[in-house]
Amino acid sequence: MQGDPVGSDPTSQARGAIEIVCSGDISRIEEYYSPRFVDHVNDAVHHGHDGLMQSYGFYKSIFDGGWRFEVIDQVTEGNRVASRWVMRGSCRGRPVELKGATISTVDEAGQIREDFGYADTLSLLGQLGVLRSLRLGIEVLVGRIKLPKPAR
Repeated sequence: MQGDPVGSDPTSQARGAIEIVCSGDISRIEEYYSPRFVDHVNDAVHHGHDGLMQSYGFYKSIFDGGWRFEVIDQVTEGNRVASRWVMRGSCRGRPVELKGATISTVDEAGQIREDFGYADTLSLLGQLGVLRSLRLGIEVLVGRIKLPKPAR
């Protein structure tokens, strides 16, 4: 469904945001996300397009071999869409799969105003193994991987 017109309906908007923008086509952020967007991901909160770019940079540094999101299932009620997704990519040479869910709220202009996302990061650490997980932790500590800035 990556060809659906932007803003065609909340379900298509949420799918496109995940499968297109979250998969790396950041040139299309403004088509899918409101400038006032608030993104709640696990315990982190990102604000606006700048927050999305910080989040993108973080994932790009971790999934150095690239990644793609695929929406598996969606349920829509009014302007709220629950999407279950899987991200497949690679980290430090190891193929990984991350599963999660996002609840999106689409505004009157057809853009996503807010997301609440959760991912199975514990499973991801298991797939990476002890040494790769430890290496990632060290890279964060020494500043080679930049964590997104905390919410204000």
